[in-house]
Amino acid sequence: MTKIFTIKNILIAFGLILFDLFIYIFLGLMLMNYDDFYDESKGEYWSLESMNFWEKVNYIGLNTWHLVNLIVIGYIIYRVIKSIRKNAL
Repeated sequence: MTKIFTIKNILIAFGLILFDLFIYIFLGLMLMNYDDFYDESKGEYWSLESMNFWEKVNYIGLNTWHLVNLIVIGYIIYRVIKSIRKNAL
């Protein structure tokens, strides 16, 4: 049986978590520009009509990153359940 909690695996997981947090912080900071310069005459708050091109890219990128994280979390849960069932038999 292979060990899951080796130093290498822990460091890889820590690095991936830091990378994920960096992406969230970066996209969040980029969207702060929208909050600072929002103009009511351009449209409703957080609607795509009230955003310029780069604000739309950041908004869609953040939502896409949420989806990527959900898929990765689902895959990790799947692998853990598969490993538990394999060891139980």
